[in-house]
Amino acid sequence: MPEPVVPEGLIPLAVCGAHLEGQPLHWQLADRGAVLVERGATAPSYRFYALDTEPPKPGLVRVHADGAAIAVEVWALEPAAFASFVDAIPAPLCIGRVVLADGRNVAGFLCEPAALDGANEITSYGGWLAYRRALGQPG
Repeated sequence: MPEPVVPEGLIPLAVCGAHLEGQPLHWQLADRGAVLVERGATAPSYRFYALDTEPPKPGLVRVHADGAAIAVEVWALEPAAFASFVDAIPAPLCIGRVVLADGRNVAGFLCEPAALDGANEITSYGGWLAYRRALGQPG
């Protein structure tokens, strides 16, 4: 399968939770003119947690062992839009480098480890939308 093409001059960003299309914070990407590049997954080296935030958000953490692939969407933004988006991200979330299933390394949402204390691990669902559907919530 050919590698998805990020439009020239745009910065790819992997999202895995409340910024996915149809989720409560997606408007923050849409209002910045983000373009969907692909729907895919991370490399199988991540653990995934439901954080105690409002609106509900997940935390993605890279691990050395016992990881799994997690569903993501990759969006692309103009550099100024990317900068304003990143500037608005509240802790404990942050932007770092996320390894995709095909080995590409892109900017994406990660979580500070301190936020995992008491968080519900949801890695086995394979993604935020599957987890939300399992709870009977919009996904």
